[in-house]
Order: sequence, then C-alpha cells, then structure tokens
Amino acid sequence: MFCSSCGKQTADGSAFCGSCGRPVVGYSVGASTAGAAPVASAGVAAPQAGTRAYAGFWLRFVAYIIDELLILIVFGILGLLVAGVIGFGSLREQFEEMGRAGDRGNPAFPVFLVLMICTFFVCAIIGGWLYFAGMESSVHQGTLGKMALGLVVTDMNGRPVSFGRASGRFFAKIITSLVPLYIGFIMAGFTEKKQALHDMIASCLVLRKV
Repeated sequence: MFCSSCGKQTADGSAFCGSCGRPVVGYSVGASTAGAAPVASAGVAAPQAGTRAYAGFWLRFVAYIIDELLILIVFGILGLLVAGVIGFGSLREQFEEMGRAGDRGNPAFPVFLVLMICTFFVCAIIGGWLYFAGMESSVHQGTLGKMALGLVVTDMNGRPVSFGRASGRFFAKIITSLVPLYIGFIMAGFTEKKQALHDMIASCLVLRKV
C-alpha cells in the first residue's frame, strides 16, 4: 500500500503514513500504471479522508481540565479520609500551637507534616502516571477527559499505543513543562500534526475519533 500524498510505502491497515503523517485515503498496488488513481485492495475498505482529524489545542486543553478536576476530587476525598483518621481536632490544635509566638508545640509534628506533604506529591505523581498511561494504552485510548470529547492517543500510524509509550509520553510532559511560557504545550495549536512537545518526544498523535 502506498501513501497518496508522498508516494511512500505504508504498512497495511495504517490510517496514517509513517513518512509524512498524512491520512491514508486509499490503497494502491505496486503494478499500478503511472498516473492511475489509487484503488482499494480486494476485501479491504479504504479509510476515508478526514475521518480522524488531529485534535487541536483547545480540545486537548478542555480534556486536560476535566482530568485534573477529577484527580483533584479523588485526592481531596483521600485527604479528608486521612484527616478524619488522624482527627480534625488534633490537627487543628497542632497548627494553632505552631502559630503561637514562642510556642513550637509538638516538635515531631512539623516532621510529620513534611512527610505527609512529600507522600502526597509522590502519590500524586504515581497516581497521575498510572491514570494517564493506563487509560491511554487501554482499549479506550484516552483518559476520561479525552473520552468525553471524543479524542484518542495513537502512534504516528494511527495505531493504539503501548503502556510503555504512554508512560514515556506522560513523563515527557516534565520536559514540556520546563519550556518557558508553556510553549511546549501551546505547540499543539500550531504544529502541522497538532503535537505538543511531549507528543513529538514519544512519537504520538492525539486524534478525534471516527
């Protein structure tokens, strides 16, 4: 099968050309005469152009907000449960003692507080990784936010990604976030394939469902 845009050979069943990244609009045979229109292989339906458009910046941004709100709610509930186990009254008394001038309160409490904060951040990173990588490598090919907006994460040929690739995409966001002015994320609005920096690093696409 050959790409109708650049003429390079692509893998059978691929929705996108591995060379130019454009949607494959038909299948041609190697014996086709010069100038002949691409024809579908026997028994194989040719994908229609435009059925899986690239997802732009704003769609992805809204999906991200939905995911972050869901994660915030989950961790908020967990935080309340932990505080309930320790005791809201006890926590309040410890903070009040720390706030009094000349009274440091229980010297072990600040250490405990720092450990709790560090544990929270570690759990947040691990939880976010398992959520994003797990959902994007699942049969849904996207998080709940992406599913709500009809978006999927694929490789450069429009195929589902593995957990390893989805994990690489998640941790590549650390590099994206280091770019000043959020340009690494904003790239999804003006690059040819609507890829953010972490998409390029992991060789992924975010597409609209058929």
